[in-house]
Amino acid sequence: MTISPVLSDTRTMTDRVRVAEAAAAAGADVAMAMFERDIETEEKSSKTDVVSEADGAAQDEILTTIADHYPDDVVVGEEGNTPKEIPETGDSWVVDPIDGTSNYLHGFTVWCQAVAAVRDASPVAAAVTRPAVGDTYVADDTEFRKNGDPTTVSDESDPERFVVAPTLRVGDDNRDQYLSVIETCFADLGDLRRIGSAQLTLAMVAAGSIDVALGIGRSHPWDTVAGVHMIRTAGGTVTDLDGNPWRHDSDGLVASNGQAHDAVLDAFDF
Repeated sequence: MTISPVLSDTRTMTDRVRVAEAAAAAGADVAMAMFERDIETEEKSSKTDVVSEADGAAQDEILTTIADHYPDDVVVGEEGNTPKEIPETGDSWVVDPIDGTSNYLHGFTVWCQAVAAVRDASPVAAAVTRPAVGDTYVADDTEFRKNGDPTTVSDESDPERFVVAPTLRVGDDNRDQYLSVIETCFADLGDLRRIGSAQLTLAMVAAGSIDVALGIGRSHPWDTVAGVHMIRTAGGTVTDLDGNPWRHDSDGLVASNGQAHDAVLDAFDF
């Protein structure tokens, strides 16, 4: 399925959000063309942390689109030799060509492209595309939209009804923490989902499909920045594990619709 930018005629959106959406769409087209094909892969940090040739090809297309408009901006990207840290000053971009590569390689449709425009280390625009089902999530500095329609976080206020989605990757070093998160979800909150794509999980919080997302430990900026910006623009709350406003270098992340954020923090007792 080809992703076409849905905000191209919407003058209220800023130029950087237009470029973010166009870049994500360009990467989405490349990834879709290689989806469910026999492509090369290699392991990164573990047997379940893999990269494919589609990741690299999609990132190249995203970088080209950004460079066509902002050739002097720093681009932080997951793959290749791109910078890995967001500069504290100036304009930059953060990109993930395929967030949810394991899902992608297994033929699941739960994966996305994520592009965020950043100024002085804070996001100002973001786009996430889920091309396998045709969804596009976009936020500038004032409005969040899903598939072109203004959208907000959910209005659920009862923590015992919250749908919670962990974003952390499970490994030998955090398996006990993950099991504790699962136990707390079922004991004190509502229900649990594991999406397998951090950026798509965060976009779904912004769109009201999920009430809470959380990650333990420091996350990579390409896994978080775009989605965090969307949640805040859609009316939600994102903090670190201590309840302080989340930054790209924070230790841990708790994102919610903002209706009972403190209750969520208390439940997990980080």
